[in-house]
Amino acid sequence: MDVVANPLEKNARCPGEEEAAVSSAEENEALVRRLCEAIDEGNFDAMRELLAPDFVDHGLLPGQKDPGREAYIQSIAEQLPALSSHRTTIEYQATDEDKVITHYTSRSIHDRGPLFGIPPTGKERAVTGIVIDRIQGGRIVEEWSVSNAAPFLEEFAQEILEHERVEQELRVARSIQQATLPKEVPTLENWQINPYYQPAREVGGDFFDFFDLEEGQVGIVVGDATGKGVPAALVMSTTCGMLRVAAQTLGSSSPGEVLEHVNETLVARIPPNMFVTCFYAILEPKSGRLLYANAGHDLPYLRRRSGDAEELRARGMPLGLMPQMGYEEKQTILDAGEVTLLYSDGLVEAHDPKGEMFGFPRLRELVAEHAAEEGSLGDILLRELYTFTGEGWEQEDDITLLTLRCSDL
Repeated sequence: MDVVANPLEKNARCPGEEEAAVSSAEENEALVRRLCEAIDEGNFDAMRELLAPDFVDHGLLPGQKDPGREAYIQSIAEQLPALSSHRTTIEYQATDEDKVITHYTSRSIHDRGPLFGIPPTGKERAVTGIVIDRIQGGRIVEEWSVSNAAPFLEEFAQEILEHERVEQELRVARSIQQATLPKEVPTLENWQINPYYQPAREVGGDFFDFFDLEEGQVGIVVGDATGKGVPAALVMSTTCGMLRVAAQTLGSSSPGEVLEHVNETLVARIPPNMFVTCFYAILEPKSGRLLYANAGHDLPYLRRRSGDAEELRARGMPLGLMPQMGYEEKQTILDAGEVTLLYSDGLVEAHDPKGEMFGFPRLRELVAEHAAEEGSLGDILLRELYTFTGEGWEQEDDITLLTLRCSDL
């Protein structure tokens, strides 16, 4: 707390006024300054010593109902953890019998945590006001206050409304996404399909799905719509529906044809500056053949029995960018003990505390090293990810993993 010297004479006295009155006035002013220091330091025990048990706060904010000492301290205790550099400068003090009049300026930065439900803004706030404290028996028994906090409170009210609007949008986006993702995973003899999906707080456009096709074949898709929130969720949901219709209604056994059809439909409907990446494959469980096409998605890895992790490459532009696109088709055979990993960029683009990305080379090495182990490859990769990012990591994007393992043919 800083104290600015008053250019005016404070506590002006009439000639002959007793020294005891002067001393009492100075002690009362010092008591109020100690309260300001206790608030700056978050010293709640000191606040209780300075405020009388029957203290009454006459300057309640809207919504506050309890004018007592503990409610006064609790209000301060709820605000201080969200603020840094909290400091009070006393510009001027004067006394009037048992009352101390204090003109102050309080500054702080909202950068440490939520304040009234609002995440840190990084903004500095400066509040100037006047406080009148009545002193009795060496303690503050009443306080009246007025400040220029009204504009700040109005701005904060707007931030609260905006925050609530964003939270509502996030809830809607999550609902759309959860409704779109499959509720069941195909059960295939000699095959294990294990999906994992973890949305970020700000929902992205990750998706995966399975399609029952003719002759026992199964369609498998993993994709990602650009953007966040409701727009990404809507595009993701629309794309999933289009892929399902194209795969099942057309009866096509060609992943490339399915992607071409969806791309032509999506180009005319997708919002500007948005697109969808996806990898679509058709599995023949009996033979182990995997026929696939890729619309600009991260390349899956296939871990062979030899220990090599090879990329499943196929050329193709993301869906919704340009009309009349063709999609290259390729195929491979999965033998017993081999595993394919499909994933989204939320995994490889995660950062550690130093800003380094998890990256494709690291993922490829992990697939080669651990895919043959007992247990879920997805669980192993997630443990490696959390070790890499460290404690306190805030997930930046949705993470989707899908493993396809052949146990026997």
